[in-house]
Amino acid sequence: MPKALIAGNWKMNGDIATARELAGAIAAGSDAHACDYLVCPPFTALTEVSGVLADSGVLLGAQDCHSAASGAHTGDVSVGMLTDIGCHYVIVGHSERRSDHGESNALVKSKAAAALKGGLSVIICVGESESERESGTALATVERQVVGSLPETSNSTNTVIAYEPVWAIGTGKVPTTAQISEMHLHISSVLENEMSDSDAASTRLLYGGSVNPENATEILRCSRVNGALVGGASLKAESFLAIGQSCP
Repeated sequence: MPKALIAGNWKMNGDIATARELAGAIAAGSDAHACDYLVCPPFTALTEVSGVLADSGVLLGAQDCHSAASGAHTGDVSVGMLTDIGCHYVIVGHSERRSDHGESNALVKSKAAAALKGGLSVIICVGESESERESGTALATVERQVVGSLPETSNSTNTVIAYEPVWAIGTGKVPTTAQISEMHLHISSVLENEMSDSDAASTRLLYGGSVNPENATEILRCSRVNGALVGGASLKAESFLAIGQSCP
Protein backbone atom coordinates (compact mmCIF):
# COMPACT_ATOMS: atom_id res chain seq x y z
CA MET A 1 0.00 0.00 0.00
CA PRO A 2 1.14 3.58 -0.58
CA LYS A 3 2.77 5.54 2.23
CA ALA A 4 0.23 7.41 4.33
CA LEU A 5 -0.27 11.13 3.73
CA ILE A 6 -1.40 13.39 6.56
CA ALA A 7 -2.57 16.68 5.06
CA GLY A 8 -3.57 19.73 7.06
CA ASN A 9 -6.15 22.13 5.61
CA TRP A 10 -5.80 25.32 7.67
CA LYS A 11 -8.75 26.93 5.84
CA MET A 12 -9.30 30.64 6.58
CA ASN A 13 -7.43 30.70 9.88
CA GLY A 14 -4.35 32.41 11.26
CA ASP A 15 -2.02 35.25 10.40
CA ILE A 16 1.59 35.30 9.25
CA ALA A 17 3.04 34.98 12.75
CA THR A 18 0.87 32.03 13.77
CA ALA A 19 1.41 30.32 10.41
CA ARG A 20 5.17 30.62 10.81
CA GLU A 21 5.05 29.23 14.34
CA LEU A 22 2.74 26.36 13.42
CA ALA A 23 4.74 25.35 10.34
CA GLY A 24 7.98 25.42 12.32
CA ALA A 25 6.57 23.20 15.05
CA ILE A 26 5.23 20.71 12.52
CA ALA A 27 8.54 20.62 10.65
CA ALA A 28 10.44 20.08 13.91
CA GLY A 29 8.33 17.07 14.88
CA SER A 30 7.72 15.44 11.53
CA ASP A 31 10.87 13.37 11.12
CA ALA A 32 9.93 10.84 13.79
CA HIS A 33 6.91 9.47 11.91
CA ALA A 34 6.51 7.06 9.01
CA CYS A 35 4.08 9.18 7.00
CA ASP A 36 4.27 12.11 4.60
CA TYR A 37 3.11 15.47 5.92
CA LEU A 38 1.48 18.24 3.91
CA VAL A 39 0.19 21.61 5.12
CA CYS A 40 -2.16 23.90 3.21
CA PRO A 41 -2.16 27.40 4.74
CA PRO A 42 -4.23 30.38 3.55
CA PHE A 43 -2.89 32.13 0.44
CA THR A 44 -1.56 35.02 2.53
CA ALA A 45 0.78 32.73 4.46
CA LEU A 46 2.05 30.49 1.65
CA THR A 47 5.25 32.42 0.95
CA GLU A 48 6.21 32.63 4.60
CA VAL A 49 5.43 28.97 5.28
CA SER A 50 7.34 27.95 2.16
CA GLY A 51 10.47 29.49 3.67
CA VAL A 52 9.93 27.81 7.02
CA LEU A 53 9.51 24.37 5.41
CA ALA A 54 12.34 24.74 2.88
CA ASP A 55 14.79 22.46 4.70
CA SER A 56 12.21 20.00 6.03
CA GLY A 57 10.40 17.05 4.53
CA VAL A 58 6.99 18.66 5.03
CA LEU A 59 5.23 19.45 1.76
CA LEU A 60 3.39 22.68 0.98
CA GLY A 61 -0.01 22.94 -0.62
CA ALA A 62 -2.64 25.53 -1.47
CA GLN A 63 -6.36 25.35 -0.81
CA ASP A 64 -7.56 26.16 -4.34
CA CYS A 65 -6.47 27.37 -7.77
CA HIS A 66 -7.94 28.74 -10.99
CA SER A 67 -8.03 26.67 -14.16
CA ALA A 68 -6.61 29.52 -16.29
CA ALA A 69 -2.90 30.29 -16.43
CA SER A 70 -3.53 34.05 -16.21
CA GLY A 71 -6.08 36.69 -17.10
CA ALA A 72 -8.93 38.81 -15.80
CA HIS A 73 -9.89 36.68 -12.81
CA THR A 74 -10.02 39.05 -9.87
CA GLY A 75 -9.26 37.40 -6.55
CA ASP A 76 -8.08 34.10 -8.05
CA VAL A 77 -4.68 32.44 -8.00
CA SER A 78 -3.12 30.47 -10.86
CA VAL A 79 -1.14 27.24 -10.75
CA GLY A 80 1.99 29.08 -11.88
CA MET A 81 1.71 31.47 -8.97
CA LEU A 82 1.55 28.51 -6.59
CA THR A 83 4.53 26.67 -8.05
CA ASP A 84 6.46 29.95 -8.03
CA ILE A 85 6.31 30.07 -4.23
CA GLY A 86 7.15 26.41 -3.70
CA CYS A 87 3.80 24.61 -3.56
CA HIS A 88 3.75 20.88 -4.26
CA TYR A 89 -0.01 20.24 -3.98
CA VAL A 90 -3.34 21.98 -4.33
CA ILE A 91 -6.72 21.00 -2.91
CA VAL A 92 -9.60 21.15 -5.40
CA GLY A 93 -13.29 20.43 -5.01
CA HIS A 94 -13.49 20.75 -1.24
CA SER A 95 -17.12 20.62 -0.13
CA GLU A 96 -16.87 24.19 1.14
CA ARG A 97 -15.86 25.31 -2.36
CA ARG A 98 -18.60 23.19 -3.93
CA SER A 99 -21.27 24.62 -1.60
CA ASP A 100 -20.05 28.19 -0.98
CA HIS A 101 -19.05 28.85 -4.60
CA GLY A 102 -21.22 26.42 -6.52
CA GLU A 103 -18.30 24.49 -7.97
CA SER A 104 -19.40 21.65 -10.26
CA ASN A 105 -17.57 18.43 -11.00
CA ALA A 106 -16.64 19.87 -14.40
CA LEU A 107 -15.07 22.94 -12.83
CA VAL A 108 -13.19 20.84 -10.30
CA LYS A 109 -11.90 18.66 -13.13
CA SER A 110 -10.69 21.71 -15.07
CA LYS A 111 -8.84 23.01 -12.00
CA ALA A 112 -7.28 19.61 -11.35
CA ALA A 113 -6.22 19.28 -14.99
CA ALA A 114 -4.60 22.72 -14.92
CA ALA A 115 -2.77 21.85 -11.71
CA LEU A 116 -1.40 18.61 -13.14
CA LYS A 117 -0.36 20.34 -16.37
CA GLY A 118 1.43 22.99 -14.33
CA GLY A 119 3.38 20.50 -12.23
CA LEU A 120 1.31 20.37 -9.04
CA SER A 121 -0.17 17.26 -7.50
CA VAL A 122 -3.85 17.44 -6.58
CA ILE A 123 -6.08 16.40 -3.73
CA ILE A 124 -9.55 15.98 -5.21
CA CYS A 125 -12.24 16.11 -2.54
CA VAL A 126 -15.49 14.16 -2.71
CA GLY A 127 -18.26 13.44 -0.23
CA GLU A 128 -21.99 13.14 0.33
CA SER A 129 -24.41 15.29 2.30
CA GLU A 130 -26.29 14.00 5.33
CA SER A 131 -29.49 13.67 3.32
CA GLU A 132 -27.67 11.65 0.65
CA ARG A 133 -26.24 9.38 3.33
CA GLU A 134 -29.66 8.89 4.93
CA SER A 135 -31.38 8.24 1.58
CA GLY A 136 -28.89 5.53 0.66
CA THR A 137 -27.34 7.39 -2.29
CA ALA A 138 -23.94 8.12 -0.73
CA LEU A 139 -22.01 5.62 -2.86
CA ALA A 140 -23.61 6.80 -6.09
CA THR A 141 -23.06 10.47 -5.21
CA VAL A 142 -19.37 9.99 -4.49
CA GLU A 143 -18.92 7.86 -7.59
CA ARG A 144 -20.34 10.66 -9.76
CA GLN A 145 -17.98 13.14 -8.11
CA VAL A 146 -14.92 10.94 -8.64
CA VAL A 147 -15.71 10.20 -12.28
CA GLY A 148 -16.70 13.79 -13.02
CA SER A 149 -13.77 15.44 -11.24
CA LEU A 150 -10.85 13.21 -12.25
CA PRO A 151 -8.68 14.42 -15.16
CA GLU A 152 -7.50 11.96 -17.79
CA THR A 153 -3.90 12.79 -16.82
CA SER A 154 -4.36 11.63 -13.21
CA ASN A 155 -2.21 8.80 -11.91
CA SER A 156 -1.08 7.49 -8.55
CA THR A 157 1.90 9.83 -8.32
CA ASN A 158 0.08 13.10 -9.02
CA THR A 159 -3.42 12.55 -7.63
CA VAL A 160 -4.91 11.92 -4.20
CA ILE A 161 -8.61 11.43 -3.52
CA ALA A 162 -9.97 12.72 -0.21
CA TYR A 163 -13.31 11.37 0.98
CA GLU A 164 -14.96 13.87 3.31
CA PRO A 165 -18.60 13.24 4.18
CA VAL A 166 -20.02 16.77 4.26
CA TRP A 167 -22.02 16.06 7.40
CA ALA A 168 -18.85 15.13 9.32
CA ILE A 169 -16.72 18.18 8.50
CA GLY A 170 -16.21 20.23 11.65
CA THR A 171 -19.25 18.71 13.36
CA GLY A 172 -17.63 16.10 15.54
CA LYS A 173 -19.68 13.42 13.79
CA VAL A 174 -17.70 10.58 12.27
CA PRO A 175 -18.95 7.67 10.12
CA THR A 176 -18.52 4.19 11.49
CA THR A 177 -15.39 2.32 10.49
CA ALA A 178 -17.61 0.06 8.39
CA GLN A 179 -18.99 3.07 6.50
CA ILE A 180 -15.52 4.52 5.95
CA SER A 181 -14.16 1.19 4.71
CA GLU A 182 -17.16 0.67 2.43
CA MET A 183 -16.73 4.08 0.81
CA HIS A 184 -12.97 3.82 0.39
CA LEU A 185 -13.24 0.38 -1.16
CA HIS A 186 -15.94 1.73 -3.47
CA ILE A 187 -13.77 4.66 -4.54
CA SER A 188 -10.91 2.24 -5.18
CA SER A 189 -13.17 0.13 -7.40
CA VAL A 190 -14.33 3.24 -9.28
CA LEU A 191 -10.70 4.18 -9.96
CA GLU A 192 -10.19 0.78 -11.60
CA ASN A 193 -12.41 2.00 -14.44
CA GLU A 194 -10.65 5.37 -14.68
CA MET A 195 -6.96 4.42 -14.36
CA SER A 196 -4.61 1.55 -15.03
CA ASP A 197 -4.83 -1.29 -12.52
CA SER A 198 -1.53 -0.36 -10.89
CA ASP A 199 -2.48 3.32 -10.56
CA ALA A 200 -5.92 2.51 -9.19
CA ALA A 201 -4.40 0.25 -6.56
CA SER A 202 -1.74 2.72 -5.44
CA THR A 203 -3.59 6.06 -5.58
CA ARG A 204 -3.78 7.38 -2.04
CA LEU A 205 -7.26 7.73 -0.56
CA LEU A 206 -7.56 10.04 2.43
CA TYR A 207 -10.38 10.24 4.95
CA GLY A 208 -11.41 13.66 6.23
CA GLY A 209 -14.11 14.85 8.58
CA SER A 210 -13.55 15.53 12.30
CA VAL A 211 -10.30 13.54 12.41
CA ASN A 212 -8.50 14.01 15.73
CA PRO A 213 -5.82 12.23 17.81
CA GLU A 214 -8.48 10.27 19.66
CA ASN A 215 -10.08 8.64 16.60
CA ALA A 216 -7.15 8.65 14.18
CA THR A 217 -5.80 5.20 15.03
CA GLU A 218 -9.14 3.54 14.33
CA ILE A 219 -9.78 5.53 11.16
CA LEU A 220 -6.31 5.01 9.70
CA ARG A 221 -6.71 1.25 10.04
CA CYS A 222 -9.88 1.14 7.95
CA SER A 223 -9.75 -0.67 4.63
CA ARG A 224 -8.05 1.36 1.88
CA VAL A 225 -7.50 4.45 4.03
CA ASN A 226 -4.07 5.85 3.15
CA GLY A 227 -4.03 8.94 5.32
CA ALA A 228 -6.18 11.84 6.43
CA LEU A 229 -7.20 15.34 5.37
CA VAL A 230 -7.31 17.17 8.69
CA GLY A 231 -9.13 20.41 9.40
CA GLY A 232 -9.39 21.82 12.92
CA ALA A 233 -6.85 19.42 14.44
CA SER A 234 -4.21 20.63 11.96
CA LEU A 235 -4.19 24.08 13.58
CA LYS A 236 -2.21 22.75 16.55
CA ALA A 237 1.09 21.03 15.87
CA GLU A 238 0.71 18.63 18.78
CA SER A 239 -2.62 17.24 17.60
CA PHE A 240 -1.61 17.19 13.93
CA LEU A 241 1.59 15.28 14.65
CA ALA A 242 -0.29 12.91 16.95
CA ILE A 243 -2.51 11.97 14.04
CA GLY A 244 0.58 11.24 11.95
CA GLN A 245 1.99 9.14 14.75
CA SER A 246 -1.16 6.99 14.53
CA CYS A 247 -0.35 5.84 11.00
CA PRO A 248 0.07 2.05 10.87
